[in-house]
Amino acid sequence: MPSPLPCHLLTRRRALTACAAVAALTAAAALFLLATPPTEDPTHPYLLASLLHNNTSNQPDSAAASQPPLPSTSILQLQTNLPSGFTTVPSMFLVPSPSPAENLDDGSMEETDPPDLKENPPAESAPFLQEPISSGSPIRRSDIYNKGHDMKDHAMLPPRPEVPIPLWSTAADEELIYAKKEITIAPLVSNDPDLHAPLFRNVSVFRRSYELMERLLKVFVYHDGAKPIFHSPELKGIYASEGWFMKLMEGNQHFVVRDPNRAHLFYLPYSSRQLEHNLYVPGSNTIEPLSIFVKKYIDFISTKFPYWNRTKGADHFFVACHDWGPYTTKLHDELRKNTIKALCNADLSEGVFIHGRDVSLPETFLRSPRRPLRGIGGKPAAERSILAFFAGQMHGRVRPVLLQYWGGKDADMRIYDRLPHRITRRMNYIQHMKSSKYCICPMGYEVNSPRIVEAIYYECVPVIIADNFVLPFDDALNWSAFSVVIPEKDVPKLKQILLAIPDDQYMAMQSNVQRVQKHFIWHPNPIKYDIFHMILHSIWYSRVNQIQIE
Repeated sequence: MPSPLPCHLLTRRRALTACAAVAALTAAAALFLLATPPTEDPTHPYLLASLLHNNTSNQPDSAAASQPPLPSTSILQLQTNLPSGFTTVPSMFLVPSPSPAENLDDGSMEETDPPDLKENPPAESAPFLQEPISSGSPIRRSDIYNKGHDMKDHAMLPPRPEVPIPLWSTAADEELIYAKKEITIAPLVSNDPDLHAPLFRNVSVFRRSYELMERLLKVFVYHDGAKPIFHSPELKGIYASEGWFMKLMEGNQHFVVRDPNRAHLFYLPYSSRQLEHNLYVPGSNTIEPLSIFVKKYIDFISTKFPYWNRTKGADHFFVACHDWGPYTTKLHDELRKNTIKALCNADLSEGVFIHGRDVSLPETFLRSPRRPLRGIGGKPAAERSILAFFAGQMHGRVRPVLLQYWGGKDADMRIYDRLPHRITRRMNYIQHMKSSKYCICPMGYEVNSPRIVEAIYYECVPVIIADNFVLPFDDALNWSAFSVVIPEKDVPKLKQILLAIPDDQYMAMQSNVQRVQKHFIWHPNPIKYDIFHMILHSIWYSRVNQIQIE
């Protein structure tokens, strides 16, 4: 009988065998993860502790390109095989508190002052906030990011970037190609009772595109992400647009699919308002924590799923109404350049909003989520005795000039900073809008304003004063049919411009405001051509136009 092996040799042999087994299992798990696109997973609270040093979204995925998607992996498998620097931990978010948006005494709604961003930024702030900022006046993000650049340099539309080529083709791509061809040969529309042709750039193209959206469009909503930043719609106030869209999109049974392999679009369901409320540090003068969080989230999505990497984010979209929405994309190149961004702050001058790809989101102020249609309507055109009306806080570059030239100087021009109580006792803010021919909608800190949709709700012709602003649904609507757009430099000539509009033209515009109103109204259960469907159509239309036809 042979003598037993020495103890140290036996231990070493076992150790080598064990190491080889672990290495084989690790390699097999890595290959499995590369080849496997998870299809669906329940919501998991997470906060990413650090960034991946080698982001998979920046690397070609040859395995994913050559193999069809397989069933999903669990979050446990993902965590087990992630690099050591990439961890998941329980949610560390704060409990949401009420919105700081201010309800004025006169009934109007104002954009809030960006918290503490009037102060000088600390030395450790993000590089784009390192220049001293005067404490004498409010700042806009354009003042931060475009310091030293002439606004005229940004007035032209930015060049449209090349569309990323998908790593592999899907049946959804073929459907998008079909839709694009069908839209180019849209049949002529005449006398459609649901669509008033003068309101549209091309009513035939719009109706055909909308029909195809209803028939074909499938959206996958990512389930990952903890509340309140994810899956927590805010349904009142000036940021209601992003919240109502989130609520109605996640609850939709017509467009949403459980199988991401069927999807034409992928929705990133986070709230820019909740980002600001939960991650902004008062007094820090930097939104860098918000940008870092968004970058980590996209890194997580592109690591766990193969769908982001397939198009480098070109078939993904998010919806953000908070002013800071565009700037939270700054740290992720693919998110900023490729993703469809539906933004209230649709400003061409800042180099973030890409015209032709991104979508201008209407900013809607809702006082009551349970009664979104409350108070809608106004006096007939012949009974509107006030020529022009505005009341609101004096922030931004346009409003102080408006007040300087017209505040309290002309009985026809009811321009106020805030409505005095002696006036609101007789006629409040909403009654003024319902009794005015033209409602002045100057930009605030940013180009967007809830007054534009407010004016439409109260059937008052909006007068929009905001250079470089891409108007909502500009891919479909002809804004000249129901609004007046005035350059900022022409504020001193405001009354002259309005009086020069013939009565019959005003009557036609006011009638068109009534007709276009249905395209800007939220319904708890969406109906055809309402604001939910118009937003979704703009996103769909953007994606269809990105598709290259050989």
